Amino acid sequence: MLKKLNLYLIKPTQYDDDGYVVRHWRGVLPSNTLACLAGLTEDVAAQKRLGESVRIATHVLDETVDRIPVQRICRSERGGQSKTIVCLVGVQTNQFPRAADLARTFRRAGLTVMIGGFHVSGYLALLPDIPPDIQQLMDDGVTIVKGEVEETWGDLLSDAMNGRLKPLYDYTNHKPDLSDKPLPVIRKDYLRKFIASNFGTLDCGRGCPFECSFCTIINVQGRKMRFRSAEYIAETIRHNYQAHRITFYFFTDDNFARNRSWEIIFDALIRLREEEQIPVKFMMQVDVLSWKIPNFIAKARRAGCSSVFIGMESLNAENLKAAGKRQNHVQEYPQLIEAYREAEISTHVGYIIGFPQDTAESVRRDLAQLMGEVRPDHASFFMLMPLPGSQDHLTMSRRGEWMHPDFNRYDSHHPVTAHVHLKGGDWEALYREAWRAFYSFENMKAILQRCPRKDYWNNLLRFMWYKNAIATEGRHPMMCGFFRLKGRKNRRPGYAIPSRRQYAVSRAREIRAHLTSMFRLLFEMEELWLQTRPRGEAEQRVIEELCKIRAATYGRLKLADLQLAYRQAKAYFPSLRVPSKLFLLWTRYYPSLASDKVLTRADLDCFWHTVRQRWTQRRWFQIPPLRLAFSLFRDAQLCLVFLAHLARAN
Repeated sequence: MLKKLNLYLIKPTQYDDDGYVVRHWRGVLPSNTLACLAGLTEDVAAQKRLGESVRIATHVLDETVDRIPVQRICRSERGGQSKTIVCLVGVQTNQFPRAADLARTFRRAGLTVMIGGFHVSGYLALLPDIPPDIQQLMDDGVTIVKGEVEETWGDLLSDAMNGRLKPLYDYTNHKPDLSDKPLPVIRKDYLRKFIASNFGTLDCGRGCPFECSFCTIINVQGRKMRFRSAEYIAETIRHNYQAHRITFYFFTDDNFARNRSWEIIFDALIRLREEEQIPVKFMMQVDVLSWKIPNFIAKARRAGCSSVFIGMESLNAENLKAAGKRQNHVQEYPQLIEAYREAEISTHVGYIIGFPQDTAESVRRDLAQLMGEVRPDHASFFMLMPLPGSQDHLTMSRRGEWMHPDFNRYDSHHPVTAHVHLKGGDWEALYREAWRAFYSFENMKAILQRCPRKDYWNNLLRFMWYKNAIATEGRHPMMCGFFRLKGRKNRRPGYAIPSRRQYAVSRAREIRAHLTSMFRLLFEMEELWLQTRPRGEAEQRVIEELCKIRAATYGRLKLADLQLAYRQAKAYFPSLRVPSKLFLLWTRYYPSLASDKVLTRADLDCFWHTVRQRWTQRRWFQIPPLRLAFSLFRDAQLCLVFLAHLARAN
């Protein structure tokens, strides 16, 4: 008799362009699907749905941050006293090839395997026949689960335990009532693999009433909004805070503003914050009309909302019309952003490049308008792609139009269709140009200078995340983490496994380039901080006065006179620190240091550029040793101070 169930909940990743599995040392966005299924499994265990004596050992693995122990899992069922079930969950289209490869490996070992998620659910929801790749998995003994399983998870596990799994389970026409279902469960050991360990995910509701042609949500979760109990949400947040100190959430609802219980949920969060002193904060996804809902923004702010993600998609009205996004009105975008900014809520817009009306000129023009007139705090760019499960995919399939056969490329930063105006590599080049333009130094500086002071570090940290993903990792930020990890043999079938020497040389070059790019990013963010950081009144007054003194008398002013000026200013501002003569001597090398607070590292960068030139030209004797020592000291000091501020902000 079976006494133990080994349940492996695995969120697969995708392959990179060289066929290697994409995994990072630390992730950014935890998987809500894993948290949901962990909660449902705990409920099944508590109810003894699989038998009084069966113990469920649940293993939660996210391949974006975990190395999947494939061989150990394959051996886990030996002995006859246990059963192993492998569930590949939350599988997106770009993750399907990796999920299929893992499924076949586990099936060859004789294990029970199920696959679910938006790809198989959406793909099967609209097409009249089962696609060949999914049919092949079913022929190999893999069970396909289509739809949501809140009301059927126990039945699925029971069928798997008793060897009566069917090839296909279809729940898309049976949308579960979420009001009393188990909520996502926080697993602290899982969250430790992410940059912010106080970060949780929660879906307060599902569905979306709109009809965007590129969206799969409406064809999987439906257009009728369903939502969880506000009291249950509040109780979960209270428990997570007391047990795990979780203080920040990403509400994964595709459109929180259309949850008709939004006000009840906000009121519950307000009570947690104001009566129980639980410092919960959250970000949510909303539509462009949300700012018109009476009291929505004001209550969101009181409830702890710090950021909203808005599906803006395009500034071209013809593009919006073609995509069925009739609710978006371009002329109202600036008012939308300003409404949230006035409430001190950071705005993050989604923007799609590659609509039929897009040209290189129109996209550049719209991008300039986005930065200059609409002025959101952040933007995420995506390449338009026909995801299986969307109306776009169905329409193109019926027309027989070309779509790339490799689903691994369906990650929003690879072109997968032909574009009438953007040919060759123009589409991808324009996409990357949009990222560079929006996250240019000058635009980030403008955003930080106009954002509320309390949002300063939130915005700067997100800049670091996004620029690291785009410039260092070469991936979309929402599919990326920090510091890429690789395994020599962990490669897509059909790709050659390099020798140890070949791999070591290649990997060493990658790591060197990666670290160089990270240091370059660190110095750019440090300079951004120096030029934009909030300054107190005392510091600003002293800087202004010292600039006047230096402009008039710097060449004749003695170090003692400068110290005297600081002491006189200290009488008005007691917190001001009087610098040493050594520091004032340092400012003779770097006049941009107008006070003991650095304004820019431009002089440092100029000096290091000169050093590199002279070193390359072997003019080592022309590198001044005293200035070199000062520069090393000052750079180390600046870096440590900046990192200390980052640590406190995080």
